[in-house]
Amino acid sequence: MIRVMIVEDQNLVREGLEMLLKVAADIQVSGCAADGIEALQRIEDSNPEVLLLDVRMPKMNGIELLREMRARAILIPVILLTTFDDDQALLEGIRLGAKGYLLKDVSLATLTEALHLVAAGGSMISPVVTERLRQGLMQAQPTPDEGYGGETLTQREVEIMRLMTGGYSNREIADSLFISEGTVKNHVSNILSKLGVRDRTRAVLKAIEQGLV
Repeated sequence: MIRVMIVEDQNLVREGLEMLLKVAADIQVSGCAADGIEALQRIEDSNPEVLLLDVRMPKMNGIELLREMRARAILIPVILLTTFDDDQALLEGIRLGAKGYLLKDVSLATLTEALHLVAAGGSMISPVVTERLRQGLMQAQPTPDEGYGGETLTQREVEIMRLMTGGYSNREIADSLFISEGTVKNHVSNILSKLGVRDRTRAVLKAIEQGLV
């Protein structure tokens, strides 16, 4: 069972997500909240393994909640729920460590896939969000370099980077490219090193920013 907490201010959306997840046999909605302040009050009792977090909410929005969680060292993977006009919030969410980005009209199959992937330590960015991220990066103010020195990715690394951007796990990448999972892990390690980042989510952001995918 994957315990999920839903943080969403719109009752219909929150209740819809809860009903949707009840169909999944291996996912349990352990709690709900209507804003970031309420979420902070309920996180300990709900003990979620993944947080489904709306970007725009009253009192304390999703990005503010991410900052507060980081300050309090609350290490729960977060999937941001977004619409098409939240580019800057998505970029800030990546920098604050959010592991997934899904549109609110997500299907059950995609939602459960994302929850499993993020709960297992992976990341998931909906493909339709990727272009919005790219546009947001083009308009955003420059951010401090995380160590990218312009090292060129190999053709195989670019293929793997594109699959990482789509949220694929190492096993799924291995199956897709007909190589071993160990080989994928080595390539991912090289990609992180070349991009000068610490994890897959930041690698996706850096790859989009540099036009590598």
